[in-house]
Amino acid sequence: MTPDQLLFIIAIALGLVLLAVFFSFVPVMLWISAIASGVPISIFTLIGMRLRRVIPSRVINPLIKAKKAGLDVTINQLESHYLAGGNVDRVVNALIAAQRANINLTFERCAAIDLAGRNVLEAVQMSVNPKVIETPFISGVAMDGIEVKAKARITVRANIDRLVGGAGEETIIARVGEGIVSTIGSQDDHKKVLENPDMISQTVLAKGLDSGTAFEILSIDIADIDIGKNIGAELQTDQAEADKKIAQAKAEERRAMAVALEQEMKARVQEMQAKVIEAEAQVPLAMAEALRSGKLGVMDYMNLKNIMADTNMRDSIGKLTQSPDEEKK
Repeated sequence: MTPDQLLFIIAIALGLVLLAVFFSFVPVMLWISAIASGVPISIFTLIGMRLRRVIPSRVINPLIKAKKAGLDVTINQLESHYLAGGNVDRVVNALIAAQRANINLTFERCAAIDLAGRNVLEAVQMSVNPKVIETPFISGVAMDGIEVKAKARITVRANIDRLVGGAGEETIIARVGEGIVSTIGSQDDHKKVLENPDMISQTVLAKGLDSGTAFEILSIDIADIDIGKNIGAELQTDQAEADKKIAQAKAEERRAMAVALEQEMKARVQEMQAKVIEAEAQVPLAMAEALRSGKLGVMDYMNLKNIMADTNMRDSIGKLTQSPDEEKK
């Protein structure tokens, strides 16, 4: 192979490499598609997108879709929304859906809703086709103490004007639940709630629970209603059990005080018996001293012994003559 042939082959290879790099960097096919779709765009604009680290297809394809739908959007608007981190394709789809549904929605508002983290396309679809939110069973207690459980279906429609900064579905469910609980709790008898469940939905709907939210409540329907526990009876039972325990504690306290008082009285009796025994032990000593000192004569002492013996005899006779009932007494 001659040097000229080798240089020719190298030149062809370099040309192919440069051509591949060019077509990979410059989206020529995308440019041709845009021109064929009636969207005039310069090839240098696509090259500028590459330099700004923008994927051209993420902007050009939604632009073609918008122009075909008759929307007045520019490539700069779509590119700036892409650079801000928004979903360009979803914004364009939302604008097309809003135009078909005769909803006044500008690109700036739609882009703001998308950048706020809301699904703007779903919001537009919900404005046309309302959504039904089903709550779990919500328990309320009527004034007669009977628990009533109710499940509601909330029909809502997205409010485009309040979509940015408005509360979500959780707030709607929480507010409706609070309204159901307060409505059931304000009734004197749980039977009234069972007879007229629409009373709950009408009362809750009249409170304007959708204020400050991203939705507009169209209707609140009671899907199911059931009877729960007898909360009043359970509370009375618990109160009676508590009163019983309190009474038992007080009775135990009184019993302990009585036992302590009995022990104290026994101790006092034993103390008095000890004193009597001690006093009786002093009697013989006193009599001996009286005999020694001459204050008591021998005849007096004998008379005293006779009297004591006579007294003991009378006591013994009296015990023998007592009836069984008197002995028990």
